[in-house]
Amino acid sequence: EVQLVESGGGLVQAGGSLRLSCVASGFTFNNYYIGWFRQAPGKEREGVSCMNVRFGGTSYADSVKGRFTISRDNAKNTVYLQMNSLKPEDTAVYYCAAAVRTDYSDCLLIRNQDYWGKGTLVTVSS
Repeated sequence: EVQLVESGGGLVQAGGSLRLSCVASGFTFNNYYIGWFRQAPGKEREGVSCMNVRFGGTSYADSVKGRFTISRDNAKNTVYLQMNSLKPEDTAVYYCAAAVRTDYSDCLLIRNQDYWGKGTLVTVSS
């Protein structure tokens, strides 16, 4: 059974930091891109950052460049999202997803994802 389980969300003040984790199981981790997506209340889901798990290359949405960092631990089948300098507009449910048929230019596209986690809520207070 394929599973992506997110954790690490919570309430933080603006300017603070959080680290999200996504643990993957049930598929060949190294063959996939793993990405982080978010959905704020009343808004569409959007791509935040993604990574080629085998080679380590990354992509970021412009809104998070310089503040968020994606990384992975292949031994633990885990991808992380370090979020610094958080802003109230970063408030959202954060999801991780896995995609096999994609590349660095397209790994943030919702339609390219094969598997999704259930999400973890991040709330940034002003």
